[in-house]
Amino acid sequence: MKKKMYKRVVALLCASVMVLSLTACQKTESTDTAADNQQAAETKEETGNSEPQTEETSAGDKKVYGYITPGPDTWYQRNVEGFQMGAEKAGYDVVVLNSDYDASKEVANIDAMINQGVDGVCIFSFNENGAKIAAEKFAEAGIPVVATDSCATALDAEQDIVAAIDFDWVEMGNNYAQWMADNHAGENYVIITGNFESVPCQMINEAMTAKSEELAQNECIDIREGKYDPSEAVNVAQDLISSGKEFSIIYVMNEDMAAAVVQMLENNNLLDQYTVIAQNGSPAGLPLIENGKLSYTISSSPGWEGLVSFLVLDQYVTGSSTAVEQAVMLPIMPVDQENINDESKVVPWEVNDIYWDLTNEYFPDLMK
Repeated sequence: MKKKMYKRVVALLCASVMVLSLTACQKTESTDTAADNQQAAETKEETGNSEPQTEETSAGDKKVYGYITPGPDTWYQRNVEGFQMGAEKAGYDVVVLNSDYDASKEVANIDAMINQGVDGVCIFSFNENGAKIAAEKFAEAGIPVVATDSCATALDAEQDIVAAIDFDWVEMGNNYAQWMADNHAGENYVIITGNFESVPCQMINEAMTAKSEELAQNECIDIREGKYDPSEAVNVAQDLISSGKEFSIIYVMNEDMAAAVVQMLENNNLLDQYTVIAQNGSPAGLPLIENGKLSYTISSSPGWEGLVSFLVLDQYVTGSSTAVEQAVMLPIMPVDQENINDESKVVPWEVNDIYWDLTNEYFPDLMK
């Protein structure tokens, strides 16, 4: 047992040295997540009544989990924090490594986690093959893994994984098409997506356009790439407007980009000519919903998703569950002005005790 603890202490010290080296060599535009580092979880104060009642973890039982995050975007940081929320409650440590949208760095991070001998890993890859590679490498190393936002591609790997944790991107696309048909029949729309290589973007776009064709009320006349960059999204929107194409609805993949597009339309006195809809239910988007500048969005809290990822992984590692190849889908929660203050429908991005209540409601087996 002492050898096991010694190994983990050495692993954490090695990871710290690696992070310091990376920081010295490479400057990034990151949020706190992009510190390219490991972060030891801190003990969290007791929270709401729905939290699982965990016993104090003895030194020998203390787990060390890994989390590989794809980049510095706020979405990813909140997902990490949700995962850490669960780990802190259980008294475990979490090592976090950032891939910075670099496929070779992502593979290096996978190898680093294996070398450190973590008890389990959550992989959040930014590309279609990343989760598959992680699933195969971790399986060969005997390390359980869950894949977040992999759109189930990790389930196609040659090795079993514990679970793929995701939002129902297809249902989101269907929902947007239905909302446009119900509220703006006869109007054309354009899509400003995130990245073309992003599988969630592909799934939403395909479902939205297919459902629109089925409903025959709205036509998608163009799909452009905003690269999850608000400035790029504004450039794309301006180009679409100046193209002369007839459309009045603009779907934007996230609310950071949507907020920038709304601001551009407002500055040019064009906002009343377009209906902007988006996805996230984030701090950037909710004020726009409240004042009517953003007409519709869907709540998809990365923080809650991170907590669910931890709980599924921990159940398997601790032997509470032996299930593998699970597809765990978080529910679709539409947001408009009527429910904007309901945290059970507009789930906060930043870690919040409401996560325990929602997990108890939608995934009660994870609370046992």
